Order: sequence, then structure tokens, then C-alpha cells
Amino acid sequence: MPRLADVCRHIRSKNAGPFWITVDLFFADAQAYARWVDAPALQADALAPLFGIASADVKRFAIPDLCVLKLSYPRQQPQGGALERDMHGGQQYVRLLDLAL
Repeated sequence: MPRLADVCRHIRSKNAGPFWITVDLFFADAQAYARWVDAPALQADALAPLFGIASADVKRFAIPDLCVLKLSYPRQQPQGGALERDMHGGQQYVRLLDLAL
């Protein structure tokens, strides 16, 4: 079974404002996008536990022209708050790399 890192040419995470994180999945090509964008492992109910949030809080934005799936979810702590651990959200994608599709 392939991992997410095997079917994407690039995966990144970043701020989406002080209260949200966005993860961008750049699929290798249109064929990979079509095959994996709707995979069960990339649905809100499967992703939510990885980030410790409710599945209703995961937002999915499929962009077929770019072969990209954007996933957004609320931060557990506001950006820059005393308990926040990743100011720019740049490390949040790592837990998805080995995700089995």
C-alpha cells in the first residue's frame, strides 16, 4: 500500500491565519490526483484523530486544475500563544508523510 509521500511530489503545511493550519498535498500528476484525492485515508474522519480535532472541523478543498488537495483545520492553540508549539505551522505536515493510502 503506498504512503502519501509516495504519491505526492510535495507536501507542506503553513499558517492560515492565527487560528488555522493548512496542509497542501501536491500530487505527482493528474493520474495520481484522480486516484488518491478521495481516498478514505484523506477524509475528515480519518484525518481528525491525527490532529486531535473533531472531523467536522477538517475542511477539504480539492483543486483538480492544480492536482492539489488543501486540508485546513483549527489550531489547538492560537498562533503565538503561550502553549503554541509551531508558530508558522510548518511542521504539521510531517505526521501525514507515512499515511497509508
